[in-house]
Amino acid sequence: MSDRPDWGLGRLPCSQEQSFGMFGFGQKRSRVSKASAPRPRRATIIQAWDALQDREILLRLAMCLVAILCLILVLQGWRAPFPYRIGQYSAHGIAARTQFDELDEEETKRKRNDAERNVPLVFQHDPSSLSILSQKLRADLGVISNAESLDQLPEDTRIAFGITRPSDRKLSASLKVDVATYSPNSSAEIEDRFQTLRSELSSAGMETAQQRIDDISDDFARFIAPLSRSGIVDPLEVKSEQPSGDRMVRIVATSGSTPPVERLYSQVRLPAQLNDAGELGKTWLSYPSLRQTLHPALCHWLIVKAAPTLHFDQTATKEEQLAARQRVFDVKVPYIAGDLIVRPRELITPDALRHLDAEYNAVESELNWTARSTRMAVLFSLIVVLGILMGYYAVHNEPRLVQNLGRLAVYLVVLVVTAGLARVLSFDPLRAEIVPLLVATMVLAIAYNQDLALLTAFALSLLISLGTTSQLGHFVELMSTAAAIVIPLHRVRSRSTLIKVGLSAAFVNFLVVCGVGVSESQSMVLLNDTHLLWIALKSAAWSLLAGYFVAGSLPFIEQVFGVVTEIKLLEMSDPSHPLLQELVRRAPGTYNHSIAVASLAEAAADAIGANGLLVRVGAYFHDIGKMLKPQYFIENVQAGTESRHENLAPAMSTLIIIGHVKDGVDLAQQHRLPRQLIDFIEQHHGTTLVEYFYHEATRQAEKQPDQGETEESSFRYPGPKPQTREAGVLMIADAVESASRTLTDPTPKRLETLVHAITMKKLLDRQFDECSLRLNDIRIVEQSLVKSLIGVYHGRIRYPDAKRA
Repeated sequence: MSDRPDWGLGRLPCSQEQSFGMFGFGQKRSRVSKASAPRPRRATIIQAWDALQDREILLRLAMCLVAILCLILVLQGWRAPFPYRIGQYSAHGIAARTQFDELDEEETKRKRNDAERNVPLVFQHDPSSLSILSQKLRADLGVISNAESLDQLPEDTRIAFGITRPSDRKLSASLKVDVATYSPNSSAEIEDRFQTLRSELSSAGMETAQQRIDDISDDFARFIAPLSRSGIVDPLEVKSEQPSGDRMVRIVATSGSTPPVERLYSQVRLPAQLNDAGELGKTWLSYPSLRQTLHPALCHWLIVKAAPTLHFDQTATKEEQLAARQRVFDVKVPYIAGDLIVRPRELITPDALRHLDAEYNAVESELNWTARSTRMAVLFSLIVVLGILMGYYAVHNEPRLVQNLGRLAVYLVVLVVTAGLARVLSFDPLRAEIVPLLVATMVLAIAYNQDLALLTAFALSLLISLGTTSQLGHFVELMSTAAAIVIPLHRVRSRSTLIKVGLSAAFVNFLVVCGVGVSESQSMVLLNDTHLLWIALKSAAWSLLAGYFVAGSLPFIEQVFGVVTEIKLLEMSDPSHPLLQELVRRAPGTYNHSIAVASLAEAAADAIGANGLLVRVGAYFHDIGKMLKPQYFIENVQAGTESRHENLAPAMSTLIIIGHVKDGVDLAQQHRLPRQLIDFIEQHHGTTLVEYFYHEATRQAEKQPDQGETEESSFRYPGPKPQTREAGVLMIADAVESASRTLTDPTPKRLETLVHAITMKKLLDRQFDECSLRLNDIRIVEQSLVKSLIGVYHGRIRYPDAKRA
């Protein structure tokens, strides 16, 4: 097998793989003979061109190019960043760079509100209900003239004229207020009003009571005639408008061609029209039959009986108010270049920020597309440089990120989304750009490693700073907080770890924000202004929130990035897992073997700095395929029982033995085990030889020369070989645990010899060529396995038999 790594990009000729590495997407691992001379420059260019013609490389380059363009888009690379924030300290002050007009929002709002209030309220006028009021009055007066006492009056008549106790007046709250002036308050006053009405309706000279009632009714009809023009309004209908007495109203007749009439709101309120200064109140003397003693009772009756004739036309009113607001132009305050917007040694206030925003927009509007294109080209070049550095690192240290198109796409999307969200959240009042940055770096540290996360955090911090404030202090705040949250994320064994990491990052962020603020202020502004403290506390709170967010979304992160966190591994190590329960039931010997291997392998992995927890959980599941044919494996065969392999050909037995790897992979996929655990199932035997049946087949072939030689490849596992240190450790531990059970007297020396022999056999069989196990690591693994096995097979003191009583 070739020792040249395959990056998942297809096999390339040697020359193409060389040029592939030049572009940061592969390693330069060509094997050149010592006698070969250096290739000329022209040949190198041709190699690079050939590499660019590979579709896999072009696809990855296209994805990176799209990501760069998206970064320019979300960062608005054609615009200069708006660098000012509320509370920012200005040591030398900020002056206007150009002439501009700033919108005075408060004054504009005030003038538009005044214009809206000056619009008359529109009412539709329907006076038809007024024509029958005189007839109703004639009937009620007739009832009073025929009554001998108050008790003989109907209740509605008594309420209409106000000749009842206040507690008995069944009127709405607004009517009670309107008739309060004309209502008697004592029993004597009530009786006096009733007697006054009766005396006014009794015979007077030649005039009978009926004639008196007719005269009063006729004069009353003429008295209320002006209401047909002005109308009566219900104050509850326009309560939402809260009109004052001097608010103008426009009265539009519902029928006829009468032109609209404008009046004061107080002039269409019936109580106001009936007072001495009102339109009706001034005409009492014009009607002799309406004597002064009748005025209170008639006013009370009219207010109670008269239905509103004006109905508020809200649609027409709103249309006119909107038109009035639109006719008011924006009020702008002029500034000229050099005008001081923020004074020296002062903080930026909300008002100053509004001025600076207007000045920023004015400067941006003066830029042409040549300047904007230049800025985009500079930003594009910067992102390309960062991309080359990150790509070089990923290819040489995280090839799985480059090999898998899905992983690369997710990584690029994370970069773009993080930069876009950070820019959107960076403005006042949130100023939460730290949240997406910390979430992205924590996710990458969990999914890949701390180095990639720190490198990505550096690139994102730089881009976010350039896209928001373009200040060095801002970059220091972002990068230091990201480093503080990534460095402790070596392992995540519980969700509380993420919370603690977020808390430590919040503390670091608070100190850095305060330190940067004080250093930029050139004074101890922290001691005489609490605004910096508030900004630092808010930024620290956002940092803590990032830890909580990642802790809550950890299952989603595991699914998207295809990673297995230690939290997930701890959940998978639960013996109640369905696969482990089934393994116990079907193949108890295999289960006990797996538990023993897990103990040995975890200690060995921890000894070389590998992920011991991952190895332990992988060991639990590495032989689950044996549960489908448990009786074909020796650990599940009871003593004294004949082995089923006795009646099978060695080749068939080998197929059954090797088949447990494929069966295990199928079971793992059915139960949706993580890819990392499936790798242990596939790789724990590598391409090793099934020695017992190979030797048996060789022995049988020697007895029957006509069958030909036995092919060794037919008795080897399909592989692949271990790809990680953890898989290599599991391979050794699995073989050692099985072999140690064959020792009749497992002394420390015999155990040490056995472990060394098995390890050397795997090493000479080149099973560790594709993983990163070094010889020193293998030596440490040997020592750990020997130590663990000695602990397992330690001696015991023989206890004497108990004496019989």
